[in-house]
Amino acid sequence: MVEQGPFRYLKIGFRVAAMLPAFALGLPAQWVALRVAPGLARWMPVIFHRYLLFVLGVRVEKIGALDPRKPILIASNHLSWLDIVVISSLAPVSFIAKSEVGAWPLFGTLARLQRSVFVERERRGKTGEVNRSIAARLEKGDALVLFAEGTTSDGTRILPFRSALIGAAQAVAGGSGRSVVQPLNIAYPRIGGLPIGRVDHPMIAWHGDMDLLPHLGDFLTLPNVDCRVTFLGARDVEPGSDRKALARDMETEIRRSHARALTGREPHAA
Repeated sequence: MVEQGPFRYLKIGFRVAAMLPAFALGLPAQWVALRVAPGLARWMPVIFHRYLLFVLGVRVEKIGALDPRKPILIASNHLSWLDIVVISSLAPVSFIAKSEVGAWPLFGTLARLQRSVFVERERRGKTGEVNRSIAARLEKGDALVLFAEGTTSDGTRILPFRSALIGAAQAVAGGSGRSVVQPLNIAYPRIGGLPIGRVDHPMIAWHGDMDLLPHLGDFLTLPNVDCRVTFLGARDVEPGSDRKALARDMETEIRRSHARALTGREPHAA
């Protein structure tokens, strides 16, 4: 499915050229909006990312909807950098990202402009401090996306969810009396109209020690990619909620949703 030969570079060049105006105009505009029009700054990334999806040939099917209640934490699986573009095109959200992302060229700038919360996930002693900073953002009405696996998967499976940062929703519940956590599944079932196979997942999933630039080059030559985003039922969170049980429950539901998206069939019970 990956384009080869001279047309490969022509296709890459065309898509890069088509995206450049969005970056050249959108990034400075978002920087200004963050300072003078915060309400506009919430929605500009939605328009920006919808345009990127159009150029990249990614078609998004949305099932369900973002729960309108606030404060809300969205717990999603994670396959690729593309997940951020897709989710950002659907609603005004910010992301909870690993601290090192803030130092990445371009990606770090985009993350900061979208008001991402950067956390040091490996430093367990800072979990309480991190949860308080996340809780403060949730209490302001921001919808935050947590990639609950803590890293990207290969696209064929769901990795175990980490429960520590779900404690941020409990911290909010302790102050306001309630908060919600909503699981979200993102899957890429077809490339070029054909069902994706196990060997095709690396064309979309970016994980492990994969080099980013060759991966991006291959992705830019793909035909249309179909994405399915499923908003699952939100859970009420209270100060005394068992966050590990909540994480396991959402992991199980997302795993079933992921299997349905890729195969069209209900998975067998474990």
